[in-house]
Amino acid sequence: MGPVELESVKNSVRRMWADDVLPSLSTLVSIPALSPAFDPDWAETGHLAAAVDHVRAWFTERDLPGATVDVVSLPGRSPVLLLDVPATEGAEDKGTVLMYGHLDKQPPVGGWSEGLGPWTPVVKDGRLYGRGSADDGYAGYAAVTALTAVREAGGSHARIVVLLETGEESGSPDLPAYLDHLADRLGRVSLVVCLDSGGNDYERLWLTTSLRGLAQVHVTVRVLETAQHSGMASGVVPSSFRVLRMLLDRLENSETGEITLAECNVEIPPNRIAEAKQTVEAVPGSIIGTTPWHGSTKPVSSDEMELLINNTWRPSLSIIGASGMPEPADAGNVLRTSTTLALSFRLPPTADSQAALEAITKALTTDVPYDATVELSGVEAADGWNAPEPAPWLTAALQRASDEIFGKPWGNVGLGGSIPFMGLLGEKYPDAQFVVTGALGPDSNAHVPDEWLHLDYAQQVTETVATVLDAHATS
Repeated sequence: MGPVELESVKNSVRRMWADDVLPSLSTLVSIPALSPAFDPDWAETGHLAAAVDHVRAWFTERDLPGATVDVVSLPGRSPVLLLDVPATEGAEDKGTVLMYGHLDKQPPVGGWSEGLGPWTPVVKDGRLYGRGSADDGYAGYAAVTALTAVREAGGSHARIVVLLETGEESGSPDLPAYLDHLADRLGRVSLVVCLDSGGNDYERLWLTTSLRGLAQVHVTVRVLETAQHSGMASGVVPSSFRVLRMLLDRLENSETGEITLAECNVEIPPNRIAEAKQTVEAVPGSIIGTTPWHGSTKPVSSDEMELLINNTWRPSLSIIGASGMPEPADAGNVLRTSTTLALSFRLPPTADSQAALEAITKALTTDVPYDATVELSGVEAADGWNAPEPAPWLTAALQRASDEIFGKPWGNVGLGGSIPFMGLLGEKYPDAQFVVTGALGPDSNAHVPDEWLHLDYAQQVTETVATVLDAHATS
């Protein structure tokens, strides 16, 4: 049997996106399904359950032959939506294709443009605006549309399990438990398709080849039982903020941004350096040009390849939150009791996140200046992921999709973000092939105001997934 006929696939995908996907996805956007980290009372508010029920109903309406749709809920953990579709005839021995996405969302944040809002789906100029449209509410729809298009075109697919979690934006804390719980049900996973990613433009397919890990900690420095008049106490009592600055100097070179702890650094593989060079050459200006710089602010380097390597294979520290400091308008002449900073480290894909976290913890809590009290909370760590080399059948399928769907060679690129599920799957299924891609572009505004999904590009990604599913089944 030859490869699936792509014109038929394209027709099916375009029809389903217009008639079935877009209306349902728009409703999903309107559900404020915040991730558990941002809605601790998620079980009571019911928004995550509403998102799961909405997509479950859509899955069920597809009426795929032999398919089962289940909501799996372990005690105290946010639910997982599971769609299980049997293999087409002749592909029963190809293992399980695990297709991944998530239904939880980042907070709405302020600053949306006029006429737009996080829970107000708006279709404009080929874009679907709203929180969770691109990151990545569309993923489950794209997965089911792809396998439906394969079947309508007379193609083949192995057994498909679509797994949509509800805690990705919180670091996927419940996924290890679900993977253990579902291990027998998932069986031998031979292909993983993740649609929670993207690339550097909307003109070609982008394959994600690495994802950074993470380590996070909230560090509090306390110096006083009660606040004191700054004029009376300064010069006697060390500022809690200054103590924190001194501790941060143990972690980061403040002039260069270099993370100085050995446990947070790795040797960068030569093939990933070569990929970075190819990416910059393919889309020059994409690293710097899509960033909304303020005024005359400049990037940390004028070399785009260095910037891409910084973002994908070197560790970095971001201060993502603070407490203990009043707004300037409310600040009195007071030496405060304490300062808290939320530290977010992005780690190289192959770094040991637990070892890095231990080194960070030691640096923050050992020989503290002035014997100030240091308290740590909000501690989290997750390993990154480095993709295996693609099998010949996968390379051929990606080449065909690039030629016949996009008309340009596909690009390989590392991403500076994290998808904890990929690290877990890479460890659990070392022999599986991975296709990590998606519809997120450099200006899709994930996590920030005006998030939007490029509808045409999302459909092209869907067509590519259909091509890969058929190629996997017939390889």
